Amino acid sequence: MKFIELFAGIGAFRLGLERTGHECVWANEWLEKPRRIYERNFGEQPDARDIRNVRPEDLPEADLLCGGFPCATFSVAGKRTGFSLEDTRGTLAFEMFRLAKDKRIPYILFENVKGLLNHDSGRTFQIILGVLDDMGYDSQWELLDSQNFGVPQHRERIFLVANLRGKPRPKVFPIGRTNETNVKSTEDENIKVTQWRRGYFRDYKSNGVPTLTANMGTGGHNVPFVTGRKPKEIDVFPTLDGHYWKGIGNNQGRGAVKSVKPVMDVQRINKSPNGRMIKEHNEPSYTITAQDRHGVQIDTEFETSIRKLTPLECERLQGLPDGWTEFYSDGTKVSDSERYERCGRTITIPVVEAIGRKLHEFW
Repeated sequence: MKFIELFAGIGAFRLGLERTGHECVWANEWLEKPRRIYERNFGEQPDARDIRNVRPEDLPEADLLCGGFPCATFSVAGKRTGFSLEDTRGTLAFEMFRLAKDKRIPYILFENVKGLLNHDSGRTFQIILGVLDDMGYDSQWELLDSQNFGVPQHRERIFLVANLRGKPRPKVFPIGRTNETNVKSTEDENIKVTQWRRGYFRDYKSNGVPTLTANMGTGGHNVPFVTGRKPKEIDVFPTLDGHYWKGIGNNQGRGAVKSVKPVMDVQRINKSPNGRMIKEHNEPSYTITAQDRHGVQIDTEFETSIRKLTPLECERLQGLPDGWTEFYSDGTKVSDSERYERCGRTITIPVVEAIGRKLHEFW
């Protein structure tokens, strides 16, 4: 499929769909910083206009229009204003639908937070379905959790596919779970790799590390959870199975790692207004957000310590290639705070890939 990516951010839809053989022909993102990260990785900047100023005749011919329109107005973490005059971010969904209708693009794909389903007692989602129906589109959707697609992150998001009546209706949902893997070789023999497989971890038996494709990065399906003999934080990813480094009995004098627990926000560790701040050993990570400062609690034989997740670890929790958010297009480094925000606002790549493969089944 040839597709257009709106609200492109750092290019999650493009990365996932192109990895499954689809072709991006145009993109739009009005925020400067994610545009520059996008350009670094794809070699071109998205169109910078406000989507409300984009006309159908500005778009190339395409088979699919995709995007994750702003979710803050529907999120439990936000004010949940939905479609309102005070906060117009929610109405940008209709700008997306307008362009699809006026351009007669046969398929639409969008992603949003779980809260969209129950916002205003479900009426908001019914409005969206009604608008699509009036425009001549039939819809199908499913709530998908990233932890079922090869990354240990509990991240529930609604994905909707709409088809123009008269066009073949793809059977995308239900998808269920997918945990496929490819191999990328590595020269570092001191690295041990584990994989997230249907709710548990297992050692990766082949050479190298698992990736989404053989030529793009080291993140993706069955993200590489690496443990090496050198305890450098940048090489440490919380596997949540008690293993941080190979030879854990010599852990810088701290003793063997007994457990690794996800922490929602290291800055609010003693405040829990809506539930737990620390999960149990072997549980998946909390949903990566743009606001919280996620971390891990490491329990060894002799001490307990808590630290933030690194930007690299957040990239891996989203299935992004290592370093995807590290540099702008001019080579300058992205601040850690910006990298955390970009990871928190993006879409989990393996989920997009699973949808991309489903689209291939009829296209």
